[in-house]
Amino acid sequence: MASLIGEQLFQIGGQGPPPPKDFFHLAVSKNEVIWRSWTISLRLDCRGAPPKELRTSHQDFLQHKRLQQQLGAVFGQRILEYTISLCQGKIDYLERLPDDIMLQIMSYLQLKEATLLAQVSHRFRKLCNSEKFWEHTVRNRCAGFTSDMEDIGNAIGWRNIFFTFFHTSGSKEQQ
Repeated sequence: MASLIGEQLFQIGGQGPPPPKDFFHLAVSKNEVIWRSWTISLRLDCRGAPPKELRTSHQDFLQHKRLQQQLGAVFGQRILEYTISLCQGKIDYLERLPDDIMLQIMSYLQLKEATLLAQVSHRFRKLCNSEKFWEHTVRNRCAGFTSDMEDIGNAIGWRNIFFTFFHTSGSKEQQ
């Protein structure tokens, strides 16, 4: 599973809270936390100011309370908690699986399970609503899949095919 982790674990950027209009970027790699900031101001003394960058190890970030407070103020408590968990080595490998592998796995879920999974994150909601998900689901449930069925699926949509031919109101899918 370690091979699923790229060098970059997480990154986010955005404008900080008012009144300043400074821009911030957080990047968490396998080995370090990188905090960048750009001062955005019309004041003459701030024009042309170079961006600031702080690089710190995961262990040092966990001890750096001031940086944690600043990160929380800019990106919120949820992002701060996620960053801390990454620095503690708590990595969600499921979220890191490539979409094609995730879709293949998800296609074996019962409809109720897929509905629950779609509520877990934006990524899973997007995957569960994708035509690729419904195509995989139909293909897994049809032993004698033909090219005619593929043409119909491409024409009217794989989700429509599933609910027309594979889902009945009294099936185990809803239980």
